[in-house]
Amino acid sequence: MRNPYDVLGVSKGASEADIKKAYRKLAKAYHPDRNQDDAKAKDRFAEANSAYEILGDAGKRAQFDRGEIDADGKPRATGFEGFGGFGGGRGGGGGFDFESAARGRGGPSGGGGIGEDIFSHLFGDAFRAAGAGPGAQRGPQKGEDVAAELSVTLEQVGAEEKLRLSLPGGRDVDVVVPKGVVDGQTIRLRGLGQSAGPRGTPGDALLTIRILPHSRFTVDGADLRASVEVPLEDAILGGPIRVPTLTGAVEMKIPAMTGSGRTFRLKGKGLPKKDGTRGDLFATTAVTLPATEDPALTEFAKARRAAKAG
Repeated sequence: MRNPYDVLGVSKGASEADIKKAYRKLAKAYHPDRNQDDAKAKDRFAEANSAYEILGDAGKRAQFDRGEIDADGKPRATGFEGFGGFGGGRGGGGGFDFESAARGRGGPSGGGGIGEDIFSHLFGDAFRAAGAGPGAQRGPQKGEDVAAELSVTLEQVGAEEKLRLSLPGGRDVDVVVPKGVVDGQTIRLRGLGQSAGPRGTPGDALLTIRILPHSRFTVDGADLRASVEVPLEDAILGGPIRVPTLTGAVEMKIPAMTGSGRTFRLKGKGLPKKDGTRGDLFATTAVTLPATEDPALTEFAKARRAAKAG
């Protein structure tokens, strides 16, 4: 895959918010539901998701920046420095003679040479799949990816619930709503796609998260926003009011003479973030009048109007 910074079109010093914004823009533009007749859009969509899997995770992003993993999130193989100590190589040098060693195990045509064993021991399946070394075979074929959607409520996102999901093909899996998920984000569930046969490896499931609209809250990143009704007497006198949150109503104290449109922050009452912290809830006041006529309030308003006119 290309450099994830290039894929999302952001600089290496981009903030977490900039990365998330760039990802959401690409995901919206290239989502398969909006580009059913465009084969290239599916590739761009998958590429954007893979890039966000790295840059959207602070730990993986740091590993990529340090060169510890590549653009696909796989560990980078180090160089071959230090092999000179094996000795015994041809030509009088101190290097290891992979060709001679291979002959000792059946020769280049026989496969299974010690040279391959050493590389395989060091780098595992990544070396064998790459076709390096004597007698190496191509890696196993990978099955097709499958696409699925999961609709979640804000309460489920907030509680990081485990949900049951039916994948194409009838397979049921349990999925935990991940921290920091945003609406429209696609998560790669490795190995849960179509099978490639007995010698192949299964594809992946590309799971798109859909956050359902909420009657009380709107989402702003990891923060939530809500309008809170405040009775007239509480707005004038101040005191505690009840504010809804994802886990139940809490008390919040407002000062006297609080008018409509004033916003208060309830720290940590928002959605989970990837770093384990939570966003905030911003409650905006909406002063309400009594549902029925209040004679005392009416007389007070008349007297106040008369005093201003005089």
